[in-house]
Amino acid sequence: MKYPNIREEEIKNSVATDLFKDFDCDKIVGFIDFAVKVKFNDEYLLWAEAKQKSTDIVAMLTQLVLTIGKARTFDKMMPPSFLGCFDCEKIAFVPYSEIQHVFYQNDFNWKVTPSNTETKEFQQVYVQISKILNNDTPWDTYVFDFEREEKELRRFIRENFIVGKSDISKIKIDKNNFIIIYNKWLESVKPSIAVNWDATKKAGIIDGDFYLADLLSTENSTIKENLFVLLHSNFYEIDRKISETGLFTSSRANFSDNQKAHTHFWNKYERPPREEYWDYIVNRRDLLVPQDVRERKGSYFTPPQWVELSQRYLADVFGEDWQDEYYVWDCAAGTGNLLAGLVNKDRIFASTLDKQDVDVMHDRIKAGANLWKNQVFQFDFLNDEFLPQSKNGKLPDELYNIISDENKRKKLVIYINPPYAEAASSATVRGTRNNKTGVALSHKTHDKYISIIGNAVNELSTQFVARIYDEIKDSKLAFFSKLAYLNGANYKKFRNFFRAKLLNGFIIPSYTFDNVNGKFPIGFLIWNTEQKEHFITANVDVFDSKGLFIGKKKYFDGKDIKYINDWYRKFYDNENVSFGIMNTRGNDVQNQNYIRISSDNNFNHTNPITIKNFIQSCIYFSVRKIIEATWLNDRDQFLYPNKQWEKDLEFQNDCLAYTLFNNNIQSKYGKNHWLPFAEQEINAKNKFESHFMHDFITGKLVQNGYSTLFEQQENKMCIKREFSPAATAVFDAGRELWRYYHENAGNKINASLYDIREYFQGRNEGGKMNNTSEDAHYTTLIGNLREALKILAKQIEPKVYEYGFLKA
Repeated sequence: MKYPNIREEEIKNSVATDLFKDFDCDKIVGFIDFAVKVKFNDEYLLWAEAKQKSTDIVAMLTQLVLTIGKARTFDKMMPPSFLGCFDCEKIAFVPYSEIQHVFYQNDFNWKVTPSNTETKEFQQVYVQISKILNNDTPWDTYVFDFEREEKELRRFIRENFIVGKSDISKIKIDKNNFIIIYNKWLESVKPSIAVNWDATKKAGIIDGDFYLADLLSTENSTIKENLFVLLHSNFYEIDRKISETGLFTSSRANFSDNQKAHTHFWNKYERPPREEYWDYIVNRRDLLVPQDVRERKGSYFTPPQWVELSQRYLADVFGEDWQDEYYVWDCAAGTGNLLAGLVNKDRIFASTLDKQDVDVMHDRIKAGANLWKNQVFQFDFLNDEFLPQSKNGKLPDELYNIISDENKRKKLVIYINPPYAEAASSATVRGTRNNKTGVALSHKTHDKYISIIGNAVNELSTQFVARIYDEIKDSKLAFFSKLAYLNGANYKKFRNFFRAKLLNGFIIPSYTFDNVNGKFPIGFLIWNTEQKEHFITANVDVFDSKGLFIGKKKYFDGKDIKYINDWYRKFYDNENVSFGIMNTRGNDVQNQNYIRISSDNNFNHTNPITIKNFIQSCIYFSVRKIIEATWLNDRDQFLYPNKQWEKDLEFQNDCLAYTLFNNNIQSKYGKNHWLPFAEQEINAKNKFESHFMHDFITGKLVQNGYSTLFEQQENKMCIKREFSPAATAVFDAGRELWRYYHENAGNKINASLYDIREYFQGRNEGGKMNNTSEDAHYTTLIGNLREALKILAKQIEPKVYEYGFLKA
C-alpha cells in the first residue's frame, strides 16, 4: 500500500507531488476533490475523486460524476481530457469523452447528494459507468497500482498529459447550457462581427440572433431558414425582406478578423444541438435579449406550470366553455407561450413588439401551434393606434371590430404577462446608475396617463393596464404582475383611477421566472373592468415554487393609510446633538437591507438620531429589521402604528437592546456614544471617551453631566431601564464578546460592535469585510450573540402586529 494510514488531504498532496509535480494541482474546481491543469494555462487534464481507504473504482467515479453533474461544472469551463479517481493504493483514468453522454440524460435528478450511495440516482449512474468500464476496451490499462505499476503509471502520464493532446469530443449544447455558451460567445465571437450593434438593436436585430444562426448550423451554414439572421459560410445574411418593388433584399455582415475568433470558438462545441432542442432554444429567444431591451420590451417567459394554473383559474371564473364564449388577446405575447393550452384558435389573437417574435410564432404555427397566422401580428401596445389593417393600421379587422363593439368588448379577455420594468431601480436610488431611459418614459401611454395615475406610470405593466382599462372599456383583464398596484404608496392615484371588480387570482414566487431579479410575489389576478369597484382588500391563493397550494394572502388598499415613515417623520430632530444616523428607505419589507444605523451620512434618506428621538429610532429600526424578509411578504407595507406602544416599556427596551447590538456605528467617525457597558464590565484597559449609552440605560444621564450635551426633554429619558430575560441574554452575550476583544489586545478602546467584527473578521482584497473569522472562539461568541438576537426578535414580532406596524 503506497499511502497507508494518512488522511485524504495528505494523499492528495502526495499524489500531486509524486506524480504531477510538473502541473498545477492547486486550483480548486467546485467540489471536485482533485484537479490537474497545465501551468500558466486554463487547460485541465484531470478531474478526480479521492478517498482515504481502498474503495471501489466504479463507486468513486460515480460520486465524481454526480458531483460534476450537480454543479454543471462542464458548462462553466472546458472539461478535462480525463476523469479519474484514486485512494491509498491505486489510481484510475477514464477519457472524459467516454463518460460525457451520462451528463446529458433526460429526466435525471442531479440534486442528490453525490456521496449518498443509497439513492436511486447513484445506483443508476453506477450501472452506467460499470457498463462503460466493462465494454471491449482494455480498461485495465487505465488502472494502476501505485507501487506495483509505478513505471507504467508514470509512462501513461508522460504520454497522455500533454498540452493540446486532448482528443476529447466537442462539448455538447443542450437546453441547459445554451445560455452559458451564449455568454461566452458574446465575449469571443461578437466583437469580431463587423456590424454597428446600436443600429442593429434599433432595427430589432439582437446579438442573440447571430448566435442562433451559428448554433443552429452545420458546416457554417444555418439549417433553419426562418431565423432572422442566417450564417452562410463566412458571412451573415440579415434583414431579409421583400422590397416595395417586389424584389427580395437582404444585408450582409462580415467578420473583421477573417473569421478567426469564430472558428476558434466553435471548434470547442458540437453544433447543431440535438434536434429535439431546436424549438425550445428558438422559443427561448427571450433569454438572449440584452437586459436593457428585455426590460423595455418585456421579453420574459411565463413558466409552463403558471400558464396551466392561470388557465385553470380562467376556467373557474368564466366557466368550463369560456374559450368558446370569450375572445382572447395577448397584447404582450413575446413568442406566445402564454397561449399554449388554449384550444379555440378562431378566438385567439396575439401581438408583440418584435417582428422576430412574430416570426417565431408563425414558425410554431407551421409546427402545429394552435393559432391562426393572420391573428398573430406585430403591434406596439404602448404606442400604436387602434386602427384596422384595412385602414393602414396594425390590428386585424376582426379584432378591431371586437374592441369597437360595446357588447363584444365585454366578451374580450386581455390575457397577458406584461413587462415589469420601472423607470427607476434600486441602483438609481443609490446613485450608481441613471434612470432607465426608454424603459417606461418613452411611450405615448406614459405621456397620456402620467397626470391621471401619477408615479404609477413609471412601471410598464401599469401603463398596459391603464390603456386597457381606459380604451378597451368593460373588457376582462387577466394578467401577471408585481403587486405594488394593490397597496403601494406610489399607486394611490392609480387605484382611484382603476375601478374594477377582482374576480379571482393567485400569487407565486418571482424566482420561478427566468431573468426576474429578486424574490417577491408575482400575482395573476382576474378583473372585470365592467363592474366599477374601489379595491379594498383581496384574499388570494398562494402557491410555492413547486406549484403546491400553501395558503392565502391578504392585501389591503393603501387608501387613507399612513405609513411608518409618516410616523417616524414626526420625530425628526435637527436641533439636538446627533450621535448616529438612521438610514430610512421606503415603507415595505423589500427595503429591509437599506435600513441601517451608522455614523456617517453617506446615504440618501437619512435622519439624525438624538436624545429626543432615540427610543422611537430604536423602535423604527427594530420593527423594520426583525421581520424575516421572504418572497411572500416582500411588498408588505409597514404602517403608522396605534398608540399602545407608548405604554409598553418592555417593548421599548426590547427594541433598545436589539438596536444596541445590531448597528453599524464605527468609532473612526467620531466619539462612540453607543457603548452599552462600563469599563470594568468588559475589562477595558483604559477609560471610554463616552459613557452616554451606559448612563442612559442606568438612568444617570443628568447625574453624570450629559444635560449639557444632550437636551433633556422628558424625565422618562432619565429612568433606569429594566430589561426582559430575552433582552438581558443579548446584553450577556454582547458583554462576553466585548470582553474577549479587550482581552485580545483590541487596539480601539472605544470599539463598537462593527469595529469588533472588523477586527476579528478582517477584509478581503476588495475592501469588503469577510463573512467569517479564523478565530474559533470569536466565531462562537458572535454566534451566541446572533442567536440571542433571534430569540429577542421573536419576542418583539407579535407586538409589531399588535401595535399596527404591520397588518396580519
